[in-house]
Amino acid sequence: MTTGEHFADDARRGVAALARPSARREKRLPGEEGIWVFVLGDMTVFALFFGTLIYTRAEDPEVFRHGQESLSLGLGVLNTLLLLTSSLLVVLALHDVRSGHGGAGGRSAKLLAGALACGLGFAAVKGVEYSTKFSDGISPSTDDFYTYYFMFTGIHLLHVLIGCVVLWALIRIARRDGADPAGHRHMESGATFWHMVDLLWVVLFPLFYLTH
Repeated sequence: MTTGEHFADDARRGVAALARPSARREKRLPGEEGIWVFVLGDMTVFALFFGTLIYTRAEDPEVFRHGQESLSLGLGVLNTLLLLTSSLLVVLALHDVRSGHGGAGGRSAKLLAGALACGLGFAAVKGVEYSTKFSDGISPSTDDFYTYYFMFTGIHLLHVLIGCVVLWALIRIARRDGADPAGHRHMESGATFWHMVDLLWVVLFPLFYLTH
């Protein structure tokens, strides 16, 4: 057999191997495709919000500096730690489910419950911040800084509350049929949404609490 024939024979075997399902690894986005369309659309809208905020701050930096100094950095850091911890717990829960450790006896539901507790803690801390500002006579109409602060953090808080409902649903899935392929997809979709909520706060936190 000539060199060319050897090469052709090797090529045919390689193509045949790739055609076999066992030799082919399917690549896909985690979760349902629709959740990624929603996440990308939502983040695009927030990117426009962020751009508007940065532009307005450049027009009147003194108002934004004064407003930033009136916020509680400690509460902002606490909320950041709560969301980062919740995302870590969701990652660990999803890993457990993918490893076949879901179901009533698995720890994935407990990890998700911890993530839910962190999300509710975030909402509680934000409620304390809002009530403190309102009791001090500060509202969205106070100045441009607080208009953006209440609007953007309020929209994000709504995302957090929706995310908490999603986590509650994932806990039920993890307890019932976490090892089922459909359960995997639902878990991945919910985790994707929650990570988006976390990412949005990672941008909002420095914009309102740190950046001068």
